[in-house]
Amino acid sequence: MNKPTVNPPIRRVVTGHDANQVAKVLMDSPATNSKGPGTGLVSTLIWSTDCTPAKVPLGEAIEDEGARVLGSAPPPNGSRFAVIEFPPGVISAMHRTETIDYVIVIEGEIDMDMDDSTVKLRYGDVMVQRGTNHAWVNRSDKKARVAFVLIDAEPLGIGHPVLGKSSAG
Repeated sequence: MNKPTVNPPIRRVVTGHDANQVAKVLMDSPATNSKGPGTGLVSTLIWSTDCTPAKVPLGEAIEDEGARVLGSAPPPNGSRFAVIEFPPGVISAMHRTETIDYVIVIEGEIDMDMDDSTVKLRYGDVMVQRGTNHAWVNRSDKKARVAFVLIDAEPLGIGHPVLGKSSAG
């Protein structure tokens, strides 16, 4: 199976500190941890964390937390940062995660369908999505590129949320 490609690639720059506690760039290369269901939709994991507050150890030998294999939700008490490309006509499954999501449209436009309403987001728009049931739909004739930061939240106790899972990878 071929790995889905993001066009253009997403440049990922990760900073940290060397052994002398001097701030520096530790990684600067295209993000390559991409996956897709075969519909043209491509999700590229940029970074994740396992806890809040996040651990930010000193030193240049850090784990590439963007190389992990995650589901839709972040690890328990953690976060997940991904950029997703939605080609024209793509409709995601209706789903809900137990998360606070920060959503930023960085190219094109995308609709978020909820139980009985729809909101259109355009380039530059931002959304705070608070554990609602939703599906992403690209009804335009151009690609939409959207950045998502998901932060684990306390369960609402409603419906059937998508649960997180993680593994190093």
